[in-house]
Amino acid sequence: MTIYLDYQATTPLAPEAFDAMVPLLRDQFANPHSPHRLGRAVTAQVEIARAEILKLLPEGGRLLFTSGATEALNMAIQGAPPGGIVTIATEHAAVLDTVEAQGRAGRDITILPVGTDGLVDLDEAARAIRPGVALVAAMLVNNEIGVIQPIAELADLAHRAGALFLCDAVQGYGRVPIPDSCDMIAISAHKIHGPKGIGALWLRDGVTLTPIIHGGGQEGGLRSGTLSPALCAGFGAAARLMRERAETDGAHVESLWTAARALFSRWTLNGSADRRYHGNLNLRRAGVDGARLLSDCRNVAFSLGSACASGSGRPSHVLRALGLSDAEARGSVRIGFGRYTTLAELEDAAGIVNEAAERSAP
Repeated sequence: MTIYLDYQATTPLAPEAFDAMVPLLRDQFANPHSPHRLGRAVTAQVEIARAEILKLLPEGGRLLFTSGATEALNMAIQGAPPGGIVTIATEHAAVLDTVEAQGRAGRDITILPVGTDGLVDLDEAARAIRPGVALVAAMLVNNEIGVIQPIAELADLAHRAGALFLCDAVQGYGRVPIPDSCDMIAISAHKIHGPKGIGALWLRDGVTLTPIIHGGGQEGGLRSGTLSPALCAGFGAAARLMRERAETDGAHVESLWTAARALFSRWTLNGSADRRYHGNLNLRRAGVDGARLLSDCRNVAFSLGSACASGSGRPSHVLRALGLSDAEARGSVRIGFGRYTTLAELEDAAGIVNEAAERSAP
């Protein structure tokens, strides 16, 4: 049996989310945009889910369902008002690649560096976020190293310059408080024990975007296309559980973090030890080749970084941004745990990984 320690890539589907989806896949199959009684009944389920998801987001905004966070981020970046864009070197490819495309289209682009701890320098950010910038985009919890950026301070700098602030909260939603000062927030269901194939973009009241998808005008005219009520319901159930289990899940993650730090004591932590989400353990060890270690530990599911960039053969852009050498980046692994991880599983996995590392490291 494989031990699953890759919670940043995706999380196990909560049984409650599965149960919420089944009736909408099997029995309540109507189109939620149809005006008849069956359609309205399904629409009601979509709106119940939307309301649950909104409970973990700031007040004074609306939620648009999307196919995932990548689409949500593209909607926010491509649909933002004209002007410059400022973001951070450790952002997800869904942000960096979209911003780069906007640069090729003529926008002024600034990519802020980070320190060895993975955190952006606010003085440098203040110099870059100036009048003429239309959008500032930053990730709340980094998907590779778990570092928590100073989102509230960055949002304040954006607003002083007259810019909108976009928060990629995919890894933090339901786990780390999201500052009320955000203007747009992207989230994803499958990172919180919901189904894959659905995410959302939260927009503060008064924020308007240019649509990048055209068609039937669903989701307030900003995201055309027929919604999947089953996916919406699964997302809503997962969000409800994140809210109801917040204290229990948080305590469990903290206990696993404490154990993991002791179990992997011979490894070096990548990124800040203080400003980070404790369900993410990104580690390196001299002499270890991460790809080989992954192959040698086939009964443990962990990763070398972002699942979206796996197989590229390139060292992680996040770890390189911290100043790590190619060898250090390739000797790094990411271990992620959460609600359904047991201490026994973590201990067994650590034994397997450490034994394999001993065989390959000097």
